[in-house]
Parts: sequence; structure tokens; C-alpha cells
Amino acid sequence: MSRRLAWVLAASVALSGCSGWFGENEAPPLPGKRISVLSGDRALAPEASGEQAAIRLPPPEPNDDWPQAGGYANHAMHHMAVGDAIAQAWSTGIGTGSSKRAKLLAQPVVAEGMVFTLDADTEVRAVDVKTGKVLWQVDVTPESEDDTFSGGGIAYEDGQLFISTGFAQVVSIEAKTGRELWRQSLSGPMRAAPTVRAGRVFVVTVDSQTHCLAADDGAVLWTHQGIAETASLLGGASPAVDGNVVVVPYPSGELFALRVDNGSVLWQDALSSTRKTDSVAGLTDIRARPVIDRGRVYAIGHADLLVAIDLRSGRRLWERTIGGIQSPWVAGDYLFLITNHNEAVALDSKTGRVLWVTQLQLWEDEEDREGRIVWTGPVLASDRLLLGASHGVLLSLSPYTGTVLGSISTSDGVAIPPSVAQGTVFFLTNDADLVAYR
Repeated sequence: MSRRLAWVLAASVALSGCSGWFGENEAPPLPGKRISVLSGDRALAPEASGEQAAIRLPPPEPNDDWPQAGGYANHAMHHMAVGDAIAQAWSTGIGTGSSKRAKLLAQPVVAEGMVFTLDADTEVRAVDVKTGKVLWQVDVTPESEDDTFSGGGIAYEDGQLFISTGFAQVVSIEAKTGRELWRQSLSGPMRAAPTVRAGRVFVVTVDSQTHCLAADDGAVLWTHQGIAETASLLGGASPAVDGNVVVVPYPSGELFALRVDNGSVLWQDALSSTRKTDSVAGLTDIRARPVIDRGRVYAIGHADLLVAIDLRSGRRLWERTIGGIQSPWVAGDYLFLITNHNEAVALDSKTGRVLWVTQLQLWEDEEDREGRIVWTGPVLASDRLLLGASHGVLLSLSPYTGTVLGSISTSDGVAIPPSVAQGTVFFLTNDADLVAYR
């Protein structure tokens, strides 16, 4: 069956005993109230049509690992391969899900044939990729703490897991056993996952400090200070690393390129637009991970600014008045993203030209405009853009046209983009169900 045939998630990721992602064959209608996944007027419009705007992606390629949030250290995963007709392989609970007190923020990490997760109570688990069996679990909460704090994430390199926490600590544990190797206290809590590259671990604290740690013992090698913000969005953005450059986003909207070896500043920018419509829109936070690809940095801020920057010089190559909190996805010469206005957008990565726009649902109750929906993603796998939503909908779009290929309602929301490795897509729901499709 062609990869570009329409496909639909066939069962709730929170339910067991159901399976299948449908292709072109029509399935029996699902029970329950049907709602449109498209809504509203478009704030953006395509700027080209016909052959000029035709999207030609590189072919999908298999990847064995998803070692950290966003995939690799540069956050550029391009086009990954999964099966043409994949079905649910297993579903496993990974601990405590999101609540009013704490939120699930950590994207699952895949390495050494295991999926590693961090739940809302700061418990780390290793799950077998093939079977979904929990192999070990460990609570990395400090012994002196009896409360719960949201934040953090996981990164993997050379047999070690590195966990950033809301307790202002980074913890390293052995990936095979869960044995703690070292623990380092820092200037403040962390809301984003670490980024690790070539024996160095990079973390950003809520007080806008970047710390570079030695992977072998946790020693602080250098620190960089950005402008501290009193208000920011929940969560955070991991730095992106390529070669000897680490690109760091801060809640202030600042974007710094630093030398990996000593933290010295190569260049800096600010992702803040002069157009501010209300107090929320005025938040300058960079909540989306920057992406480094072939000498270019792509970054989007909450305050309505998307930029492409030359990695070496810091010169802006293009900019668009587009804001968002979800990380852009680069594949070949194209950029896919979700805007603050719940638009899924494809752009030409060389020029910033908008190629297609698909308006996603804005409200759970469209008539009364209640229950604002937050979409997460996209992730590109075998000619499918995968998105999740806070109201319990999983959606697939065509990367070529933006056409909706399929959707399904789930028993709980999805706030974390899926991870893809070994031909498997891993979803993590808000109630802490890890579900594998292959």
C-alpha cells in the first residue's frame, strides 16, 4: 500500500486490546460525537501555487534511536521511516500523569533497545522497545524533598541517562540498570530536557542560566547568563548543538549562539515582535526548541516571530511574523510547524515562503468558544505529519498538501510530540500511558 494513502489511527491510545491504523479502506464509524478538526478563518495564506509550490521530500530513512528531546542534538530528524500499515504493538503505564500540581513534560527517549520516560513525580523508567515490559524504575527526587515540581526531561549518550529536574538538579544514571552515577545542583529548576553532545551536557534553568556540565562526573564547565523573566510559559526549550556551537533559547526571547568549549558568545538575537495584542501574546518566551540544519538555525518565539539565521555569522536570512510554542520540523528544503493560531503550516526553508496552511480546531466548544485547544508536533514519518492535541485527538496530515488524512479521539489528551525509532511511533498521553505503534 502506498505511503501516501490516507491513514487513520484506529483506536484510542489509552485503551488496550484495540489496534490498527487504517489506510484507504473505509472503516465502520466510531461511536461518539463527531467534531470537525478544521475551524475558523486562516490568518496565513499560501504564497505560491502549482508546480512552483510542489513539495518534494527526501525519502524516509530508518533511525535506530531517539536519544534526546527533538531526536538528535541539532533537533533535525528530517524524514523517518515506519511501516505502511502499522498497528498498536503494546501499551504500558509509566507512572504518574499530569495533574493540577505537576505536568508531564518529558518526551520519551529511545536507545539501547529501551524507551526511557520521566513521569510527573520524577520517576524514570526503562521500557523494552519490543514488548513494553518495564525493565527498571528509579525515583530521582532528592531525599530531602517531599513535594512535586513540574519540569525536566531526559537525554542519552554512551550508556548514560541525564535527567534535568524541577528540583534544580541534574542526575546521571546508568541506562542499563538505573544506578545513579552522579548528581549536580544548579542555580534553579529546569523545565526543559538536557541536550548532550560529545561528553557535554547543556541545561537551561528557569532563571535563564545555561550550564555546561561534564558528562562523566557532572562538573560545571561554564555558565552563561541571559535576562531573567518573572513570567513565562509552562515548560521550556532545550538548546540545539552542532559542531562547536550551542544555540540557547531563553524565556526572555533572547537567542544566543555560544562556543561549546568555553561558553563565549558568537552572536545573539531576540525573537520578539512589535505586534502585541494582549498580555499573553506579549510573553516573549521561546518555548520551541531551535533547529540547526546545514548551517542554518530555525527558531520560533511565542511573540510572533519565526527566523532563519546563518549559524556562523548570526545574520538573519529571513523572518516571518509567525509565532508558536511547538518546535519546527525540518525535512529537506521544507519547514513544518504549528502557529499560535492553531495553523499547521509548510514553508520553504530557504526563503520562508508559505506553501500551504491548514487551520486546525481552535476550541473544544466552537459555538461558545470555550476550551482552547493546544496542538503538539508535528513529527514527520513516512509521508505523514503526526500531531496530537490537548482535547484527545490524534491527527495526520499530508506533508505535501496539508490535507487531513485521518484522525481519532483518545481517552486523554496528548501534550508531548511522539518519538520515532526502530520503525515504531511512541505516544505518551497525559495520563502516562506509553503506546507503541509499529
